[in-house]
Amino acid sequence: MAIDAIPPLISAQLNYLVTHSPFSVKVENMWPGGKNTGLLDRFSLVIPFCLDYIKWDVIYNAVYPLAAPDVIFGAEDENFRPYHALGGASDSKSLKNPLTDWNNRDPTRLFSLVLQLRELYKAYQKKRVEEVDDDRLKFEISTMLSREGIEMSLSSNIDKPEEVKFAVPLLDLDLNKMVGGSTWRHQQKIYLQVIYPVGRKYSSAPSAPRLKLVSSPELKAVFSIDDFRLPAWLDGMCMAEYLPTLEEMLESQIKDAVSSIDSRRKLIMALAPLFGRPVEADPVFCRKATFLSSSGVFTFLVHVAIPLQFPKQQPSLMLQSSQHFNSQGVPIKSLVSTEYPWSPRWDTSDMAERIFDFIVDECLNFKKYCNESILQNR
Repeated sequence: MAIDAIPPLISAQLNYLVTHSPFSVKVENMWPGGKNTGLLDRFSLVIPFCLDYIKWDVIYNAVYPLAAPDVIFGAEDENFRPYHALGGASDSKSLKNPLTDWNNRDPTRLFSLVLQLRELYKAYQKKRVEEVDDDRLKFEISTMLSREGIEMSLSSNIDKPEEVKFAVPLLDLDLNKMVGGSTWRHQQKIYLQVIYPVGRKYSSAPSAPRLKLVSSPELKAVFSIDDFRLPAWLDGMCMAEYLPTLEEMLESQIKDAVSSIDSRRKLIMALAPLFGRPVEADPVFCRKATFLSSSGVFTFLVHVAIPLQFPKQQPSLMLQSSQHFNSQGVPIKSLVSTEYPWSPRWDTSDMAERIFDFIVDECLNFKKYCNESILQNR
């Protein structure tokens, strides 16, 4: 796709939106509105909402570049008419329709429009959920209203029973500041996804909702939610009772995960006097480091991968020859190994020495393996 096929005014709007949006917005399926112009003036925006995505089509007109765009919502949201609702709203004076005085030369306009529409869509979905005839849901909503940032949506599909989904933000912690040196552009968050089936009858012992922990993808470099075990949902429990226990457990494990960064950094520093300064290392999360080593005339790289659960779990090691290559010209590597003595109770210096001692012996076997591989490929 040629970049000059996008009209400059539209390109400026898109660039500002993608660069400054507080959430990750993706641009998909750009296409021209006219056969003769060849200008890409229409596209789809994929916007995160309630731990899922909504897709809206934005329709500009390259023939009339100063005109405001149209926004087409998904087929399932045909009743979402944001600016119709504003007409009778009490806050309609403070919440202005940005399309009425559109200025296409202002690169911030699409950004402002998308942010406002998403907030209105959030209110629209909240209203739909509150109108559901389900006593349990009404009670759960009333207990969680004091929490900021909750998003909810109603799924009503012909093929599936109705259900309500909540995205509940967890922990009043600035995770970005907890990880020094991180280059995360968006604020890292952890959410609890809660899904309730819509029931028409009251039950004295309602079943547990479907629960799932969800985090920003970048946060997995520090803390793996896949390794976190959710606390049990007890009979008769409501979300307001469940969340404090969950957050207490989560906060404790996240703080341990952050402190593990420093432990991993200390290991890399302890390996440096033995192997030499690393040729490559992860300076922020300290998950990996590569050292250049030698045994006689045989030189090789030592790749050290340090797990999130360090020191409970030991690093994995892999050797890579700098002198031996396979038939495709790729450097020969060893298998990943953790078969060496290890105890999480050892001092960091002892851990480093055990790794070094293992490599001293293993590099001889690896050299033999490299030479045999070269002979087999001849």
